[in-house]
Amino acid sequence: MMKAEDVKSVAVIGAGTMGHAIAQVFARAGIETCLVDLNNDLLKKAVRMISADMKTLVEHGLIDEGRIDAILKNIHPTTDLSEACRNADFILEAVVEVADIKKDVFTKIEAHVSDNAILASNTSSLDIFNIVDLKHPERMVVTHWFAPPHIIPLVEVVPGPATSPDILDLSARLMERVGKKPVVMKKFAPSYIVNRLQQIIGFTVMDMINNDLAAPEDIDLAVKASLGIRLPIVGVVQTFDFTGLDLVQNILTGLLGQAPPFIAERVERGDLGAKSGRGIYDYGKRSEEEILHARDEKYLSMLNQLEEMDAFKPI
Repeated sequence: MMKAEDVKSVAVIGAGTMGHAIAQVFARAGIETCLVDLNNDLLKKAVRMISADMKTLVEHGLIDEGRIDAILKNIHPTTDLSEACRNADFILEAVVEVADIKKDVFTKIEAHVSDNAILASNTSSLDIFNIVDLKHPERMVVTHWFAPPHIIPLVEVVPGPATSPDILDLSARLMERVGKKPVVMKKFAPSYIVNRLQQIIGFTVMDMINNDLAAPEDIDLAVKASLGIRLPIVGVVQTFDFTGLDLVQNILTGLLGQAPPFIAERVERGDLGAKSGRGIYDYGKRSEEEILHARDEKYLSMLNQLEEMDAFKPI
């Protein structure tokens, strides 16, 4: 079985907004990367965009300017899908979110790849596992990147019903190898993790604007000056621990009639969150004062950084 460090060649299919930047990430990790598109003009634009992206990274000290030429040499733009896929260990589809187009692309990919190649999709909204018809569905996985891919660390790694556990693990390890922070879902669900959260937020914001509850700029400021400070530190789930799971249970019981079992069972055991040393997370043997001090130090650092960036004003 191939390991992440054995991946020598990658093919990225689609040179648009996501594809060109994903190719850059693999190339920066020293992996030979074919960037495939039907349009030569788009491929030329993709190379220009990659060069511009890397200059921004140089400005922020993330890569040395002297590496740019070497990275570009790892990227091989081509319109020849069969040639790009023939020797690739990992093929990532990043074409438009149209089911028929993706199905056609994967049919063509599978006709040209080796038996050991991994087939991945960057789809954000489609149930790709029910769309494509592969002879070997066990080697297919979703690796969902976030724009801009050369900056945002997260990649959601998602299995289909037939995905091999080895393929799932190898894909996650490959994302780590190229500098990403993979999160592996236990099973497929539409929109995965982040987009499911974003959709709920987006729908709620639209409802508030449509009902004239608050101005758009005030909604954005409210998020930046509260969740924007807390969520990078404690996320969504750990926030429950700092609220107190007993209080969360009371709130949910009032709103929904009952709290879900993963909350109610912890409250029954006395695992109430940070104040008891254990909740959804285990805080070891630290006192509540120690836990809150560690949290607040990070909150203050985040607040100071955001204020220095003037982040509370619109761009």
